[in-house]
Amino acid sequence: MAMQDINQGKNTTTHTYQGLGPSLLMPTWLMIGIFLVLPVLMMLVYSFLTKEFRGGVIWEFSLNAYDQFIFDRGLFGDDPPKMEWTYIGIFWRSILQAGIATLLCLLIGFPTAWFIATRVGNSKSIWLFLITIPYWVNLLIRTISMKFLIRENGPANEFMMSIGLIDAPLQMINTNFAVQLGLFYSYLPFMVLPIYASVERYNFSLSEAAADLYSSQWVTLRKIIIPTVKPGIIAGCILVFVPSLGAFLAPDLLGGAKSFMIGSLIEDQFGGQAGNWPFGAAVSMILLSMVLIVLTFYARLQSRRAS
Repeated sequence: MAMQDINQGKNTTTHTYQGLGPSLLMPTWLMIGIFLVLPVLMMLVYSFLTKEFRGGVIWEFSLNAYDQFIFDRGLFGDDPPKMEWTYIGIFWRSILQAGIATLLCLLIGFPTAWFIATRVGNSKSIWLFLITIPYWVNLLIRTISMKFLIRENGPANEFMMSIGLIDAPLQMINTNFAVQLGLFYSYLPFMVLPIYASVERYNFSLSEAAADLYSSQWVTLRKIIIPTVKPGIIAGCILVFVPSLGAFLAPDLLGGAKSFMIGSLIEDQFGGQAGNWPFGAAVSMILLSMVLIVLTFYARLQSRRAS
């Protein structure tokens, strides 16, 4: 009798909201349209416009922004076109920096997530709380604090000199190391949390069964644990790699001219001295296309494996 009442209640609820799906999703679609689709469309349109001398755009169709990214036509634009390796080099540097940051976050984030997921009682909540504490502070403030920490007369150099590890302060600001440190510090929780969610659902009896079959810890990790928690690892890598690829605070504040990345290039076109909005929009669209291609390839690969 009780089961009949429960089923009747479910049927009543289903009947009440039947046909209201599009209406219930309207606020979500409205937010996505205004704050995601519309800005992207604006960038797409701006990338095909003409640069205004004092900044802004002239509403005349032009492919100069994309041509500027690929070809070098000299100072006045009348030289024979040559391949423009400067911006391509910035893209490759950004991909390399984001890849290294993702790898570092994975190497530190996986054991951290495993440690948290294997705690007992309320200690899990405490450790997760500690992981998310840095996000209570604005990213700009955290990056400036990192710059203060690793400067020549900062606490990091003073500590290493006090223990005799170095004799003179190290130059860490305006280096690739500083950029990597900033990216790692900024996005490490993005790696820890998805892996933690996967490890928490892991069936530890599989590891016990592998140990009973005389499997080493390395073999168990490589053939059982990692394949099982692979969705969390991939999700964490995507969540770290994508924002690292377009980051500009860490390269601007911690790096120098040799650490210039895509995000810095885009920011300089809109807010810096360059004032070339169409070129900044074109670079943004190229970056967006790269990310979408990678994500689409991954989605198709996952669907093929699932089928």
